[in-house]
Amino acid sequence: MILRPTVFDGHPTLVAGFTTRAFAGMEQSAVVEARTRLAHEFGFGAVASAGQVHGTEVAAVREGGHVPAHDGLVTDKAGLLLTVVSADCGLVLLADAEAGVVGACHAGWRGAVAGVVETTIGHMQTLGADPARLLAYVGPCIGTEAFEVGEEVATLFPPEAVVRRADWPKPHVDLRAALVGQLRALGVPDTHVEVSDACTASDLDRFYSYRAEGGTAGRMLGFIGRHT
Repeated sequence: MILRPTVFDGHPTLVAGFTTRAFAGMEQSAVVEARTRLAHEFGFGAVASAGQVHGTEVAAVREGGHVPAHDGLVTDKAGLLLTVVSADCGLVLLADAEAGVVGACHAGWRGAVAGVVETTIGHMQTLGADPARLLAYVGPCIGTEAFEVGEEVATLFPPEAVVRRADWPKPHVDLRAALVGQLRALGVPDTHVEVSDACTASDLDRFYSYRAEGGTAGRMLGFIGRHT
């Protein structure tokens, strides 16, 4: 029911993961309940969530609650669980264990090209994080095979993230490759980055997919926090 990235395993104070379809429900109230369940299950006293509007606003938080119209959260507060949601978009979980700073952002194609990852890491640096120490997890998202886009979207991505095939009428975007490229450019070592190869659009037994399910209300949760 919960995928646990291994990139954070060497740091026992860090807790991070990504829920599957079996964990969170279809309705918004179920997502709220899922956040509470996560906080209880992993021993966090407070949970923070973001309103998510496919933008680049990032909030530094030190207490639980909902932050509307933001796509990223960062904190240096122990005992606070950060959560972001997705149903095809990329979710990036970040931590500098030495500085005690964690972050999470929602990076669909709009947020990715607008710089939400850069903004999130910038806010973490303000709290004392160093990109060279950051550990990063790029969670399950829509895969290249399923992510057909128009030329107007393809041109916003670097060439290495755009895939064209003779049997495809339109270009496709490798969102994972785009996010990994951004992390690399921001100074996060490749050896510190874990990338899920799961495609939300092609594995509906495990994941919700907004595109494959015609606008599903279901969501998965990415979460990260730090114990003392």
